[in-house]
Amino acid sequence: MSKKYLLIIAVVGFASMFLATAIYAGTTVADVVTMENKAYTKHKKSLVTFTHKKHAEEYKAGCGECHHDAEGKPLSDLKMGDEVQNCIACHTKASRPPRAKKDAPKLSTKEKMEYHAYAIHVNCKDCHKKANKVSGTKAAPTSCAKCHPKKK
Repeated sequence: MSKKYLLIIAVVGFASMFLATAIYAGTTVADVVTMENKAYTKHKKSLVTFTHKKHAEEYKAGCGECHHDAEGKPLSDLKMGDEVQNCIACHTKASRPPRAKKDAPKLSTKEKMEYHAYAIHVNCKDCHKKANKVSGTKAAPTSCAKCHPKKK
């Protein structure tokens, strides 16, 4: 075999190795995700540590239970490691909705869902309440302190 062909085979093999590594790295999901978002300059409570692996494997939560389309319909065709947008991409207001004052207009649920913190809390708490109802326990946390432990 000529040196030219050996060089081509070596380059293609080397490139394939890097491509395979890049593909694998793009499909891994951290076991534990700290729910931090750069859109917030200061967090009043401690950050939630979300156990992605435990929710997917132990609790059998499907990807679509958290990840959804623009209409709020579950993305049920997702697989572990598929690329998804962060919540803030659609729930763009980095806070909670303002508290309704006496003369202030009342926000619709759709308007409230524009607020990142509101959308996250609704998603997590509703799922946890359903899980508790099914299990007949209170194992899934629904109070602030259970998900946001005191800062040390």
